[in-house]
Order: sequence, then structure tokens, then C-alpha cells
Amino acid sequence: MSFKPANNIQDLQYFGEFGGVNPSISDSSTYTFLSAKTMFDTFEGNAEGCYLYSRHSSPSNLYLGEALAAMEGTETANVSASGMGAITPVLMQLCGAGNHIVSSRTIYGGTYAFLKNFLPRFKIDTSFVDITKLEVVEAAITKNTKVLYCESVSNPLLEVADISALSKIAKKHNLKLVVDNTFSPLSISPAILGADVVIHSLTKFINGSSDTVGGVVCGTQEFINQLRNVNDGACMLLGSTMDSLRAASVLKNLRTLHIRMKQHSKNALFLAQKFESDGLKTVYPGLKSHPSHKLFKSMMHPDYGFGGMLTIDVGSSEKANELMELMQNKNLGYLAVSLGFYKTLFSSPGSSTSSEIPKEELEKIGLTDGLIRFSIGLDDDIERTYQMMHQCMIQLNILCK
Repeated sequence: MSFKPANNIQDLQYFGEFGGVNPSISDSSTYTFLSAKTMFDTFEGNAEGCYLYSRHSSPSNLYLGEALAAMEGTETANVSASGMGAITPVLMQLCGAGNHIVSSRTIYGGTYAFLKNFLPRFKIDTSFVDITKLEVVEAAITKNTKVLYCESVSNPLLEVADISALSKIAKKHNLKLVVDNTFSPLSISPAILGADVVIHSLTKFINGSSDTVGGVVCGTQEFINQLRNVNDGACMLLGSTMDSLRAASVLKNLRTLHIRMKQHSKNALFLAQKFESDGLKTVYPGLKSHPSHKLFKSMMHPDYGFGGMLTIDVGSSEKANELMELMQNKNLGYLAVSLGFYKTLFSSPGSSTSSEIPKEELEKIGLTDGLIRFSIGLDDDIERTYQMMHQCMIQLNILCK
């Protein structure tokens, strides 16, 4: 691909108020106007470069949004206080009473709960389908469908969406393709592949230090303006606004994302290959055994690899819990939800990040009790990490000597 996401981030250069190499932080909730007419024009959305109120936007948030839009190749972006604070207003902006959404069946548990349990209050229904089966996706579309929703790489089963093919289906039926790209920043560029809206939880790889919760919606100027509209914009009216200090912090961390993603991916591929050769049931898009390995390879920017997420299945929840506790005691990482931290994080999705999904649905999609999801860290000596994990598995009789 000619599109180079890291170059686009690097090419953005901001100066602080006093010549600082970091842009000044706009530590204000409200902004003054030199004339009453300018205030009126700003309320109407017709005053370029003027700020009204930080729930609407702020200079710090716009700097971060501009950088993330450059990374994803969209016209602009709007940052929010959390990943769910990005997902929920997008779906509510695009859908109204009587509308329908077709969603991947394997998605983040919070998103599933919003679609399954919350949106029906507004008479918005969702059909959950196997996103890897395009004929099933298209068959689920009705005359009331407005949105096709998926994750580039699904949480937690690491199913890979064929974004180009899904885009063609969406355009054919006049739908908006909304893609959550949280698991694969830089590796995959959904907007370049045809997605209408790209969402990230900034909490994860993009920020990278597990100290901030945030989200972003990347899309056209027209759509972002709709989200920000003071009269009927879901982002403006639902109020999930990112704090300016947090936006400035995320922007600094974004500058090293390309370095971090290379190391996350390198380490994850090494461990996935080792685990698979040990006989563990291992799922990682970089393995040739992954059913969508070739698809991922056809979509990816190769410099950033196949991402930092992998899963193994150790057979039972008891074994999974024992292994995670032992690895934590050996300082190999943390038994914690989330992802993208510089230390490895591991969790059992069925009892954590996917616990909102009913047990019968978990069984149907193949999310077993023994599944462990790893967010692989930035370890310098990954061979040493593997040897220590291997010994933990031998100690618990998950592997033989």
C-alpha cells in the first residue's frame, strides 16, 4: 500500500504557545469571544478556529483528533472519554427507532451488551452473525438495516473481518460500515479498505501505558460535524468528552506507537509459534494455521506485524486461573483485563471482558472456559519470557516435560 500511517503521524508538527515542542494544553472549560456575533456563529458551527465550550471541542482534543485522523486516513476525528464513549454515540447517531444493525457475533462484551440489551429500549435491533461468512452477513440485512458493525480483529477470538468485501456489501445496501480497529492500529487501515467510520479505544495500544481511558471516532467531516452538532449531535449531547490533559498525554504516547506495535507483534508472533509447536491450541493471525492468515496478510501494513494479541486454550477454567496466577507471581505479567500495556496482560475472557455475553452464546461462538487471552508486552528478551511461561505450564501439567 502507498498509504503510510506512521508517516502521517510523524508529519504533523505542532508548536506550543511559547515555542514548546509539545502543543500547549487548553486547560479551560469555556472560551471567550471578542464579539457577540462570533459567539452566535460558533453556536451555529460557522466560526472556524473558534472554541465554544470544551464538551463541544477544545484545542488539545482537536490536536489529538487530527493526528488520529491522519493515522487512519480519514478527513477528521472526534475524541471521547472512553472507547464505549466513541462506539455508543456513533450507533445512536446513525440509527433511530425501527432501525436494524448487523454486527459481528464476536465483539467486545461492552459493545455486545449495548447492542443486545440497551439499544432495544430505543427500538433498535441487532442481528449477530459470523462476520467471516459474507453470505451470512448479506442474508441478515433487512430493509431497516442502517449499520454493518465489526472489529478488524475480533475480541477475544481474533477473527479477522474482510473489510474490503464488507464495504462492498455495505455500499450495495446503502449501509454505513463501522469498524472498531482497537486490536490492530497501524497494522490495518479500515478507512483505506472502505470503512465509513473507524473507532478506537485509545485506552489500549494507542496510549500504551494503561493510565488513561479514551476513545476516538474517525470519519468524514460531515459525519463528525453531525456528532458534534449542538442541537442533535450524539457526542455533544451524551457528553462523553475527553479531558484536555488526557488528550495531550495520549498525543505524546501516539508518537511512539509505531515502535511499540513492531515489538508487540514481534513478541506475539514468537510466543504464538512456540506455543503452537508445544501442542497448545493457539490462535494468532500471524500463524499459518489461522483461518484468516492470508486475509490479514493481504490487508496489513507489513512493518507492524499481526498485532500483539493471541489466545491459548488450556482445557478448563481451573487450569487457566492457575496458570494466570502463577505467571503473575513469576512477574511475567498481570492478571488483568485490557490490552496494549508494556507488560503482558492475561485474562480469561469468558469471566471478564466477554462476561456480558450469555453462556449459550459463548459456547456457540467457541469461547471456551479454558481460553486465555494474552496482550503481549514489550519484553526485550522474549526467549526468556517463553522459557519461564513454558516452565509454568509444565509445573501445572498443562505441558509435559
